[in-house]
Amino acid sequence: MKIKAGDIVRFERTFTKEDVELFLKVSKDEGEHHCQPDELGRFVVHGLLTATLPTKVGGDFNVLARKMHFEFIRPVYTGDTILCEVTIEKYERKKADRMLIETAFSCTNQHDEEVMIGSFSGVIFTD
Repeated sequence: MKIKAGDIVRFERTFTKEDVELFLKVSKDEGEHHCQPDELGRFVVHGLLTATLPTKVGGDFNVLARKMHFEFIRPVYTGDTILCEVTIEKYERKKADRMLIETAFSCTNQHDEEVMIGSFSGVIFTD
């Protein structure tokens, strides 16, 4: 897929208890809110696990990230389905073999509540 400035790329994911358990093992972030369910039986999804949504989109386009900014607005819980919309704000040739990409993103839950916003930028090496 070719991209250009102004494009919006979307990715959706539902987080599970197994996702949180695996990330807990990898990150060693064992905060009680990640290990103990709330009164509804949900676990809080790690912020950096939620942050994998825009990085997945970056990976789809082979972006070598240089800067990343995340603002976590509200918690994400297991069972939540999060839609990530990444807007390509800048996409231009930097050198003969690379493109500069700058983005902004917004992630919303199934209740259309914003849970995370931010941006990332980097380069894409071309042939």
